[in-house]
Amino acid sequence: MHAIVIGGGIGGLAAAVGLHRVGWTVTVLEKAPEFGDVGAGISLWPNALRCLDELGVDLGDRLAPQQEGGFRDPRGRRIARYDGAEFERRHGRPLGAIHRRDLIAALRNAVPAESLKTGTEVIEAGEDGLVRFTGGELRADLVVAADGIHSRVRHALFPDHPEPVYAGSTAFRGVAHHPGARLSTSFGRGIEIGVLPLTGGDVYWWISSVAEPGARPVDLEKTFGDWHEPIPALLAATPPEAVLHHDLYYLGTPLGTFTRGRIALLGDAAHAMPPFLGQGGCQAIEDAVVLAHTMSTEDNVKAALESYDRQRRPRSQKVVRESVRMGRLGPQLTNPVATGLRTALLKVLPAKATARAGAGITGWRPPRLPRPVPPRTP
Repeated sequence: MHAIVIGGGIGGLAAAVGLHRVGWTVTVLEKAPEFGDVGAGISLWPNALRCLDELGVDLGDRLAPQQEGGFRDPRGRRIARYDGAEFERRHGRPLGAIHRRDLIAALRNAVPAESLKTGTEVIEAGEDGLVRFTGGELRADLVVAADGIHSRVRHALFPDHPEPVYAGSTAFRGVAHHPGARLSTSFGRGIEIGVLPLTGGDVYWWISSVAEPGARPVDLEKTFGDWHEPIPALLAATPPEAVLHHDLYYLGTPLGTFTRGRIALLGDAAHAMPPFLGQGGCQAIEDAVVLAHTMSTEDNVKAALESYDRQRRPRSQKVVRESVRMGRLGPQLTNPVATGLRTALLKVLPAKATARAGAGITGWRPPRLPRPVPPRTP
């Protein structure tokens, strides 16, 4: 059985790993000239880490478990504490962080090199499994469309479906070297600034700010220079050209199905969400494991795709709704009374309560995939 995966990001590569693991031949078509340094950092919650275990992807010492930290106000005063040990005890896995480039590399290395084709833009994907791209065409038993929030495949399959909508905030992201930084999320009026330690003394930082879509970028050092450390130091240590800036969009109208013919939508192409729960990449990895499982357990591709849609659509669309809700109740609050109430509520939360937060999402466990058979000794 042969699968074509359109898109070589986290979701696409995870799908390729899963399908390869269950015995499929896989071809990954990526329009970029190489699989490389994509984005800044990413948080990996226990649900995603369990999926990576199932895929057989070992992140090793590239994963940075988050030990302690908490919520703070712009002056650095602690609002609520995060207890990493308690979190891991409750969830069985830590909250982890990793460079996106390292996650991409780990997934890429779990797929045969001959399966990866870069500099290849898909022109058309048919429901019958025929995929036309720059340089040729291929026919497959399964087509996985992991081509992102502005998915060309999704638009072709569902031309009347509404396009992604603006989430109300713009975002800045970067990575700086700052050994000793601790996990923190700091709230202002309409603003969230996150600090997420990576390995080797690097730190992934992000800022979300309520703004009109298409607003001009602000001078980050000037705008946030009076926030608590290490925020000013991180901004100063990040070259301006290395700062990623983009408005936040999500798929506001849920799809009625993630599949059509032999095509499965996966990741942002199926359920793009705002980042306020840190679950975008995690949900794509979940998709990949479930897709591989259904392809290895159902009698045919049609039944497998029906099972994939039945399992993934309700859960992932619920996470989209929760992400939108979390943004409105947290980082996107601008009313001073509402922000004061948010701070007061967070202050009375014990560390054990923060460790329990989100258990309904992070507690998800993936289906088991077949284990590789070790080669026989001659």
